[in-house]
Amino acid sequence: MSNMTNAVNAAEAVNVINATKVTNAANVTNAANVSNIHKAACESKPKVVLAYSGGLDTSVAVKWLQEHYGFDVIACCIDLGETKDHKLLEERAARAGAAKTIIIDAKAEFAHEYILPALKANALYEGKYPLSTSLGRPLIAKKLVEIAKQEGAAAIAHGCTGKGNDQVRLEVGISSLAPELAIIGVIRDWGMSREEEIQYAEAHGIPIPVKKDNPFSIDANIWGRACEGGVLEDAGVEPPEAAFSLTKAPAESPDEPEYVDIEFIQGCPVQLNGQAMDLVALIETLNEIGGRHGVGRIDHIESRLVGIKSREIYENPAAVILINAHKELEHFTLPRDVTEFKAIIDQRFTQMIYDGLWFSPLTAALQAFIQQTQHHVTGKIRVKLYKGSQTVVGRWSDYSLYQRGLATYSMENTFDHNAAVGFIKLWGLPSQVYAAAHKHPVDRSWRDHTWPNHLQQNSGEDVLLNLPKSS
Repeated sequence: MSNMTNAVNAAEAVNVINATKVTNAANVTNAANVSNIHKAACESKPKVVLAYSGGLDTSVAVKWLQEHYGFDVIACCIDLGETKDHKLLEERAARAGAAKTIIIDAKAEFAHEYILPALKANALYEGKYPLSTSLGRPLIAKKLVEIAKQEGAAAIAHGCTGKGNDQVRLEVGISSLAPELAIIGVIRDWGMSREEEIQYAEAHGIPIPVKKDNPFSIDANIWGRACEGGVLEDAGVEPPEAAFSLTKAPAESPDEPEYVDIEFIQGCPVQLNGQAMDLVALIETLNEIGGRHGVGRIDHIESRLVGIKSREIYENPAAVILINAHKELEHFTLPRDVTEFKAIIDQRFTQMIYDGLWFSPLTAALQAFIQQTQHHVTGKIRVKLYKGSQTVVGRWSDYSLYQRGLATYSMENTFDHNAAVGFIKLWGLPSQVYAAAHKHPVDRSWRDHTWPNHLQQNSGEDVLLNLPKSS
């Protein structure tokens, strides 16, 4: 397809999208023109790249895009480690009506270019969520743009809802990388409820992985699994075991603890239990080990970017183990002022990821600072896994700032106790000076000030309690 044809199809697609939205909003006078544009777009068969997961939303989206826009739909699945059957995905997309299916294995890129920077930042949104879904969205946006340009597509479509975070992350990412591409939010534009989506799928013979009696929405990759919907929307109900997949219930996990040794080089985990592993394999292995012990279950009332709170059930065995181990190694090898200031940078970096601003220059600047702190974050951390808990119980590093001779109370002590006297005097000097300056009673002559009539009987702090109330 020539560049000229691409441009024409892109323009037609944008016109169709905008005109259709206008038509849905009101009975406009140029309805005939809209119909003609739609007909022309259908005849020329513009292409759209759909972010396809094989789930309910995107399976329904294939048929809907054909019916409403006349697109040839290219279903694009970015495999970040959800362990889906690629052949089954292709068959499902074809049965839904996709003209072509492209599956990209991006696990290695995801691990090294997205997960690793977040790990080095100890990224936990609201102190709990390791950003497993959030981290995947900018990479998906990047790959969708690459495929759209490769295939000469006029638009990119997704199946995100209008109340979720992912619509923001994907669209901001896409528009940052390719502002010329049109973007269609299928589920948002239609405004379908989950029940309506299921009915639509059944009416059109679209194979879907959910039923009305099990309406969980699942998103998973190597960094974790997210589950929402159904009974989980009642914040007072304990999550049923059906909501979990990666982890055993802690009560049913082994009665004996298991220890894992994780070795880091400059903040990157490189060995597990003495065996060198690439990052993807290490994460997958830790997921299996941690999940076996019930580690990584998170029940979170989450403050979404769009302004609402939602309940999310996460399973992140490897993520919580690695973040805890990495953070402990930082405290072992970095000075206090660095770890204290880095925590501020970490928090902002985490927020940028959650808010869909991965491609912002601020994100790059924050990441550069974080990377600078990792030069000596090298060593081994031992973690004890038991009944849903994961606890650091051992630390080793050639760059350790913990010196036993300075810390011990035994005969091996090398700390100069006499130095403490001078240190205490200087450390407390500002407090001493302040106390000396205020050793006399504070001058309260201001109490003799003549007050307005309605405050005549009051003075001092009492005035604050008797000010006129505003009407």
